[in-house]
Amino acid sequence: MTKKVLIADDEPNIVISLEFLLRREGFDVVVAVDGEEALAKARSEKPDLVLLDVMMPKMNGFDVCQALRADPELAGMRVLMLTAKGRETEVSKGLGLGANAYMTKPFSTKELVAQVRSLLGM
Repeated sequence: MTKKVLIADDEPNIVISLEFLLRREGFDVVVAVDGEEALAKARSEKPDLVLLDVMMPKMNGFDVCQALRADPELAGMRVLMLTAKGRETEVSKGLGLGANAYMTKPFSTKELVAQVRSLLGM
């Protein structure tokens, strides 16, 4: 069964490259360009994993992560925060709010794919 990944990022170049990379690796990909859309798509699409940027319009990634964890239907969804916010306090906050993993931009595509596969138990 194909695993579904939701990319939540407002930077078009990042979205295009992530979408290409993940589709090439055989994943089904859904995209959201702001926090509210990310939450709505998480509810409607039920992805296996959410790649979540922190700095997004309407609702930031920390708030989206917190909302996912607060919703009993979505609480088990895997979350990988993928962001330029790499200070220790931000990493701690992301993991503290329930993210399963945290990667900073710029990132190695090889490492990202390995992390995605690991989070999905592949």
